[in-house]
Amino acid sequence: MEQERKRAIVVGGGITGLAAAYRLKREAEERGISLDISLLEASDRVGGVIQTEHRDGFIIEHGPDAFISTKPWAKALCEELGIDDKLIGTNPKVRRSFVIRKGKLVPVPEGFYMMAPGAFVPFLKSPIFSLVGKLRIALDLFISRRSDIDDESVADFVRRRLGTEAFERMAQPMIGGIYTSDAENLSLKSTFPRFLEMEQEHGSIIKALLAQKRKASQTSRDTSGPRYSLFLSFTGGMQTLVDALAENLSECIRLGCSVATIQKIENEEGWRVCLDNDEVLETDLLCIALPAPQTSKILSKVSPFLSEKLSDIPYTSSATVNIAFRREDVPHPLNGMGFVVPIKEQLNLIGCSFSSVKFENRAPSNHALLRAFVSESATNVKGAANNNTEFNDITSSALIDVSNLLGITKPPLFLVVSQHTQSMAQYQVGHEKLVGEIDELANGLPGLTLAGNAYHGIGIPDCINSGEQAAISLLNNINI
Repeated sequence: MEQERKRAIVVGGGITGLAAAYRLKREAEERGISLDISLLEASDRVGGVIQTEHRDGFIIEHGPDAFISTKPWAKALCEELGIDDKLIGTNPKVRRSFVIRKGKLVPVPEGFYMMAPGAFVPFLKSPIFSLVGKLRIALDLFISRRSDIDDESVADFVRRRLGTEAFERMAQPMIGGIYTSDAENLSLKSTFPRFLEMEQEHGSIIKALLAQKRKASQTSRDTSGPRYSLFLSFTGGMQTLVDALAENLSECIRLGCSVATIQKIENEEGWRVCLDNDEVLETDLLCIALPAPQTSKILSKVSPFLSEKLSDIPYTSSATVNIAFRREDVPHPLNGMGFVVPIKEQLNLIGCSFSSVKFENRAPSNHALLRAFVSESATNVKGAANNNTEFNDITSSALIDVSNLLGITKPPLFLVVSQHTQSMAQYQVGHEKLVGEIDELANGLPGLTLAGNAYHGIGIPDCINSGEQAAISLLNNINI
């Protein structure tokens, strides 16, 4: 007897949705399940915030420029897709970054990791902290661990263990560069659980980092703070991953399909997906891989309580400005990966990557490519849009700050703005509890899963894992 064909729909064509659809396809093939898959994407392209532009010999990233390899899911997917030979690491000749202090670029002390030193001599020599600030940081060696492990904000944790200077001059700009978020509200347990583990296991962040350094020195020469060698990209840019997935899913992808709402099919298993153009699709399996606010909207009639919980996850916007120069017009030696900017410096910038230094072949010979990250307040301006190269408020403020900090007086060859509205989920204090409630409510909806950066991690590997686990969960519960 021929097996009944099943239908699966993935809503959202970002990296999470692509990973979910790909895993549905491959896993169904391995299990011998006849499955028709549709990937619905509202825009005219897949990939979400991941987008690479090639222009005049420059490789311009509109979204993330790398992923971290310590979380295995992205690298494993690259190997499965056969594109791992296109992976590249960061420039091995440059293994440091800078933080802005009183308008100057100051090197982050060797061995300093996010908020605390893993080596004493570079830390003691650094002008980033005052003598009082250094002594306060060193008190971490003697402060008792918390007896309870209730969630607290990253800011409270850093100040409690290492003091105000450690937070304001180092932790806040480092964390802001990752999450574009206010660390005063950011959940330690959901964003940097490793530091919580360090406190519980070693009773001190510094002791934990020193122990980690000793262990790493036995197996690797790369023991410097941020572990730059763990970041990977592609020779042709991050679009390589999106293109490989899209090629594998070419028969599944439907662009320009915006979902208005979904409905449970009464007295039957399955879901009805209603598009904005009044088209209605029916499916046995449904994965929603959208930002939480959009997911909340389309689930409002199916589960008002789940919809309400999803709406409690806040998001922020982000903007980057890629700036191309002739190398001779940039006086700074660009002898690092880039810099981050503390809020205390009162600039519009969150930070800046030296893209043409960080990864090879990002710019033509004798040229430089810089990528400035702009604060959310600067992104809320009229007229700012993707690929806008005009000198609007975002570009002009970014150019002024970067030029002042790097001593640049000549105009750039070109600028490219990329704005992503409400794209970054914010894991505020209590996030873990909130997501637990969301997971429980979603589990009560058979044949439906949620995936994306709203739940268990914002990085590319996290999103890939989220999509893949959502796909596997759907297939594990399918009735054949």
